[in-house]
Amino acid sequence: MKPCVTISLVEEARGGPFVYWHDPLENAKKAQALGFEAIEIFPPGPEALDASHFPDIPALTGQRIAAIGSGAGWVRHQWHLTHPSPSIRHQARAFIAQLLVAAARFDAPVIIGSMQGRHGQGVSKEQALEWLGEALVDLSKQAQSLGTWIYYEPLNRYESNLLNTAKDTVRFLAHLDAPRIKVLADLFHMNIEEANVAGALLEYGSMLGHVHLVDNHRQAAGSGSMPYSPIAAALKHMGYQGYLSAEVFPLPDSASAAARTMDTCQRWFA
Repeated sequence: MKPCVTISLVEEARGGPFVYWHDPLENAKKAQALGFEAIEIFPPGPEALDASHFPDIPALTGQRIAAIGSGAGWVRHQWHLTHPSPSIRHQARAFIAQLLVAAARFDAPVIIGSMQGRHGQGVSKEQALEWLGEALVDLSKQAQSLGTWIYYEPLNRYESNLLNTAKDTVRFLAHLDAPRIKVLADLFHMNIEEANVAGALLEYGSMLGHVHLVDNHRQAAGSGSMPYSPIAAALKHMGYQGYLSAEVFPLPDSASAAARTMDTCQRWFA
């Protein structure tokens, strides 16, 4: 398992759960000095990843781009894949599709978290899941053509009312013709929704593609009450070799949050 850290480039998300903010190359170097071999980027849009704006971090530091977040489509524009408006659903899908193309420069998967949306406003849960499934199938085909992946992130009930648990997520994805979709397991969301976080990770099995390593209060892993021993045991039992990415509040500051995360990685997940 490989340690990873988040860098947000989205000013509208200022104060959110990201370790570093702006200046991706400088912050990647700071993370590298602590031992992080990859970074996860939260960009404002696909144009931000263009070579004229975004440095070639893999070439400059040797670090991988572990994943690209799509949440700015929601934060900046309020687009999502299950919105009542067909035009907004179309814009949401197009935004993710454009991110897939931009992220392919780094062979990086794209995360669908907040842009999955929710049911309500006259949209039934059944209809919302139908639209979500259609979008995931279509985007999976594009990811396959680019040779990359999409990471679907189940959220807690306060952020989405579609798929909150491993059981529901596995059942839903298993019936889609979307072979380029894997699951992003965020321990913060799981701590709210799952009776047993380690057991839920085992339910994902081969669907698991990425993990957000975080503590129960959305701060750096190791600073709260999350029990990491059974979580680490479950991931090792599964043979998980992916990234453990710190999507956490930079408290008390970025350097401290990154260092605490690395300590926890080395203690439990090495």
